[in-house]
Amino acid sequence: MPNLFEQQQTVHPAPLGPGAKVVLGFSGGLDTSFCVKYLTEERGFEVHSVIVNTGGFTKDDLIEIERHAYNLGVKSHKTVDAQESYYDTIIRYLVYGNVLKNNTYPLSVSAERLIQALHISDHVEELKAEAVAHGSTGAGNDQVRFDMIFNIMIPGIEIITPIRDLKLSREQEIEYLQSRNVDMNFSKSMYSINKGLWGTSVGGRETLHSNGMLPEEAWPTQVTKTTAEEVQLHFEKGELTGVNGHTYESPILAIKHLQEIAGPFGIGRDIHVGDTIIGIKGRVGFEAAAPMVIIKAHHALEKHVLTKWQLNWKDQLALFYGNWLHEGQILDPVMRDIEAFLKNTQKNVTGTVFVKLMPYHFLVGGVESKYDLMNSAFGKYGEMNNGWTGEDVRGFSKIFGNQTMIWHQVKDAAEPHHVQH
Repeated sequence: MPNLFEQQQTVHPAPLGPGAKVVLGFSGGLDTSFCVKYLTEERGFEVHSVIVNTGGFTKDDLIEIERHAYNLGVKSHKTVDAQESYYDTIIRYLVYGNVLKNNTYPLSVSAERLIQALHISDHVEELKAEAVAHGSTGAGNDQVRFDMIFNIMIPGIEIITPIRDLKLSREQEIEYLQSRNVDMNFSKSMYSINKGLWGTSVGGRETLHSNGMLPEEAWPTQVTKTTAEEVQLHFEKGELTGVNGHTYESPILAIKHLQEIAGPFGIGRDIHVGDTIIGIKGRVGFEAAAPMVIIKAHHALEKHVLTKWQLNWKDQLALFYGNWLHEGQILDPVMRDIEAFLKNTQKNVTGTVFVKLMPYHFLVGGVESKYDLMNSAFGKYGEMNNGWTGEDVRGFSKIFGNQTMIWHQVKDAAEPHHVQH
């Protein structure tokens, strides 16, 4: 294998000398493990790792990741629990907006990368580091998300990206770490897995092409439930607060509980095909049982309690919000404006949604809400009404179509030989 230090000097001369203090966003996976070894041994930097937990790690996981970081050679390691800030800053608005990228993907990784970048920026300032590093490749969206937020939040701090700059394959990273006797389970490195509160992404050889589904063993959550289950989800002002009659102090706990119930059905598995920020198409597998059930249940409740034009404008603004968030623009002030609108629409989004869970899919059976606009006191659709008479509708229909009727009559009079209907 070529000398990576010499290759790096050819690709991107380093302005920082040995001993420079560098903060590395660290997950303990293949890419960031390579970064630690490379930055310390090849570049001579003082590396300070930080892991930002967005809900994808257990306490034991975090302890093991810290041990792994120190074994690799970091000077210090910090664990940040960002679950609350992740929910409060982003997830609640993804629920309010029923956001699914390309009608498919609940922005599982897209959203958490932004929170991670913000917390990493805080750690850079805390340590007064001279540089910040991340393990993104040069082919995906994460490089843009991290770079952009770092440029905004910590301007002037150098951004170092070994995997991107050296154009490394996963096989080359594994070869390098094995040559340094790094103790890792490299068999897991065949798939890139990013787990968080709002879903898990899975990338591998099957997602590098336009045709191919991930094998069963690649999915982090295996299918162990085959008998259908009924679940009741309770929302208060648009937030999931209860599952099956149990009320939680935090929506985070409700999301996790629902994930435990729905995940073993294999619900929420799919392949997302989308346009990357840098202009190429990309595929990624994901499993997001709780997010998919929550979004669909929340949307069903909204259709009962919101007006036609609330729903209309929500759809339009949420589409923009999801796309702009996906492209890393969480700090654009227009996002605060849209969030204010989305939050205001949730005042009456309170009630219970009844969902049936089955292997690989689910059905929303109905809702109960004191704000339900489908109220029998005002009539039953297709049967009867109490708010107007048939004569009222007869006159309304004439008025409602009046201008279009005039347009057609004027056109027919002006063009008698070219009558179109």
